Amino acid sequence: MYGELEGSGFETLEDAFGACFVGHARVERLWSGARWCEGPAWFAAGRYLVWSDIPNDRMLRWDETDGAVSVFRAPCNNSNGHTVDRQGRLLSCHHLSRAVSRTEHDGSITTLATHYDGKRLNSPNDVVVKSDGSIWFTDPSYGILSDYEGERATPELPCNVYRIDPEGTLSVVADDFLKPNGLAFSPDESVLYVADTGATHQQDGPRHIRRLRVSADGRTLGASEVFATCSNGLFDGFRCDTEGRIWSSAGDGVHCYSSDGTLLGKIRIPEMVANVTFGGKRLNRLFICGTTSLYSVFLTANGCTPG
Repeated sequence: MYGELEGSGFETLEDAFGACFVGHARVERLWSGARWCEGPAWFAAGRYLVWSDIPNDRMLRWDETDGAVSVFRAPCNNSNGHTVDRQGRLLSCHHLSRAVSRTEHDGSITTLATHYDGKRLNSPNDVVVKSDGSIWFTDPSYGILSDYEGERATPELPCNVYRIDPEGTLSVVADDFLKPNGLAFSPDESVLYVADTGATHQQDGPRHIRRLRVSADGRTLGASEVFATCSNGLFDGFRCDTEGRIWSSAGDGVHCYSSDGTLLGKIRIPEMVANVTFGGKRLNRLFICGTTSLYSVFLTANGCTPG
């Protein structure tokens, strides 16, 4: 499993990318056997990673202490994206129940959002938490377009980006995306990055990440611009490091961008990548969800937040 992995490696496009790795860094395949891996989230206290295998309706758990993989939860309402909040609780997006949930410390599950304006959400996809405790998530229609990753249904709402404030009120923060997908805050939380994967269902549709300015009160979004356009496949999930670099999934692996949108380089993965997150003791290990497998690579970069 460990060591040099066929079809993997590093493609340096700018000198700054080389500084993100030690010379002997290698991509490791930690586990394989899923249909579609998504939504990795790191639990620092337990030294383990949780991620989704959406079509198989299960969440998996990789243990850093011994490399063991087990089923964390099944069934799981076709969970997709996850993150960990500032209290160490798991936040999850679900296709089948069309909901966002929180797993409490005692293992009970609290439903946070299912409807907006009296109508059912589509299929919440990815989720992040701001330092003020607000929860931000995307709601494209992928989980209700067929029975493969959820249950076929007619959308009741546009594909929006939402915010749940600490008191539980749900509001729309962006309504001009075709298929909003992955999202992440910049290190200082002044910018929210959101991927639009509309090219999956519209010819010449968006395949980019947009940068949206967060208002001074942290509740709304302002000016928006295209940050980067994917050169291979689509951007899906991504995370930001402490230097403001974006590490994003793509068709040929992980693409790394500087904060000004320059493509610095790629981590080649031998299958399509859906999502990534930072983990490990110092948040310097990038965990990568490929189509069927879980990968990782150690970096000299550090993630902004766990999960």
